[in-house]
Amino acid sequence: MENQLIPLLIVRDAAAAIDFYVRTLGAREVARYLNKGQGKVSHADLAIGGATFSVTEEAREWSSDAPPSLGGSPVVLQLNVADVDAAVLRLCSAGATIVFPAQEFCGERMARIRDPFGHLWIVSQRLEVLAPDEKQRRLDVLFARLAGVKG
Repeated sequence: MENQLIPLLIVRDAAAAIDFYVRTLGAREVARYLNKGQGKVSHADLAIGGATFSVTEEAREWSSDAPPSLGGSPVVLQLNVADVDAAVLRLCSAGATIVFPAQEFCGERMARIRDPFGHLWIVSQRLEVLAPDEKQRRLDVLFARLAGVKG
């Protein structure tokens, strides 16, 4: 087996989170395991395209803390989609909130969203393929403008 990185999203109400990710992001549920004593999902594996991620119920006694217990999430998940505006509409209609609205940035149209479980997502749509040096040039211009320097 080769090395793989599989994000594990800790949430409050894993069953609702799984439903949210399936309905809004087109995730496919691969596996679900239950804690029958608690009547909750203990772990589930989901896939979007070729990427896999997992969802588990918050268990603070095991240091498995959901974003609301920590005051937010320092991690941002990035998801490339065919239509950012449609994805943002689906997400927000299901309870997500916009952190920053869809806008063009270095060859992509992207928005940052906070899902109802506290996890942050950047949904992006590639508008053009940029060589690394062109992307860096555009970032330099942006950072100079943000710093108040003409670039």
